[in-house]
Amino acid sequence: MKAAILREPGSLVIEDVTRAAPGPQEVVVQIAAAGLCHTDLHFLDGHMACPTPTILGHETAGVVTEVGRDVRGLAPGDHVIGCLSAFCGSCEYCLTGRPSICEGAGNLVCQGPSPRLADGSGAPISQFMHLSAFADEALVHQNAVVKVNSAIPLDRAAIIGCAVMTGFGAVTHTAKVSPGESVAVIGCGAVGLSIVQCARLAGALNIVAIDLNPERLAVARSLGATATVDPRAGSVVDQVHDLTDGRGVHVAYEAVGRADLVESALLMTRKGGLTVMVGLLPPEQRLVLPFQPFVAERRLMGCDMGSNRFKIDMPRLAELYLQGRLNLDAMVTSRITLDAINGGFDGMRSGTGVRTVVTWPSGSVA
Repeated sequence: MKAAILREPGSLVIEDVTRAAPGPQEVVVQIAAAGLCHTDLHFLDGHMACPTPTILGHETAGVVTEVGRDVRGLAPGDHVIGCLSAFCGSCEYCLTGRPSICEGAGNLVCQGPSPRLADGSGAPISQFMHLSAFADEALVHQNAVVKVNSAIPLDRAAIIGCAVMTGFGAVTHTAKVSPGESVAVIGCGAVGLSIVQCARLAGALNIVAIDLNPERLAVARSLGATATVDPRAGSVVDQVHDLTDGRGVHVAYEAVGRADLVESALLMTRKGGLTVMVGLLPPEQRLVLPFQPFVAERRLMGCDMGSNRFKIDMPRLAELYLQGRLNLDAMVTSRITLDAINGGFDGMRSGTGVRTVVTWPSGSVA
C-alpha cells in the first residue's frame, strides 16, 4: 500500500508500505478520507517530536475490510471513524468514565514476530496516535475506531474524528455549556468552528468568534456565531467585553495554541468564568498569567480531545449531520489526493481554507 511517511521534519515522502495481518483485537480499515490537522503539522514541522519513521494522520474515516479474532461489534463492510483517544477499558480513568485520558492505551499495540508496519526494506515504521491514517490502509485496535451510519459521506465523517469531536466535547463535556450562557472562541479553524456550532447546539445565547481571517469569520457567522471580532480592530478583550455589557463571557476557548492568546481568553471571561485551552501549545512556549483574575474565581483548564467518549459521541455527531443540524459541508474546503499532501500542508501553513481532506476513491463526496 502507499503511505505518506515522515522521516525528517519538513515534508512527507510517498512510499510503499507493508502491514501485518490483524491481531486478536485489531481491524484493517481501508482509508477513504483523512483530514489535515494542525497537530499533524506540529509533528511534521518538528515543533513536537515523535518516533520516526512514522505515518502521520489521525483524523480519518474508512471501511473495515478485515477483523482479527476477539473483535466485537465490528465486521467487514462497516463504515468507521478513527479516534486518537484509543482506550484500554480497564484503567482507573476508563472505569470512571474518562476514557479520553486513558493511561493504558500504550498497551494496545499487538506484539508479533514481524513489524506491524514496515517500509520497502522491511524496517519498522512507528504508528502515529494509534492510527497512521495517511495511507491506503490502517491497522488499528478495535478501541481506536467506532462504527457510524453508512449514510454519511466518509470525507465528512473523517473530520468528526478530531476537529468536530474536539469542538463538541469541549462544549458539552469539558465546559458543560448551558443554555443562555455566552461563549468566545479564539481561532476559527476547523476546531474553533466546531466549538461555534456546538455552542449553538448547546443553546449558548452569545457566541463570539475571533480570527484574523475574514473568510473564516464569515463561515463562523453562517455556523452560529452571533458576533465576530477582528483583532486588527483593537483589543480583543475590550471588544468582547463591549459585546457582553462589560461583564465578559461565561466560557472562553483558545483554539490556536499560543500562550498570549490563552491570557486574552482568560481576561475576556467574567467572574467565575472558565477558560478552556484547546489549542496545542508547542513545548517551548511558557504560559505566564496574571494572578488577579483568579481571585474572582475564574478557572483555567486543559482539554484533551474534548474530554470525549468517542464510541458514544461520534455516532451521535454523524446523526446530527444527517439530520441537518450539524454543518460539516462548509468545513471541508479542499479535497486532495495523497500525492498532493505536502501542498495541502503548505496551504495550512498559509491559513488557506478551513479543512483540507485527503480522499481515496472509496471516499464519498456526495
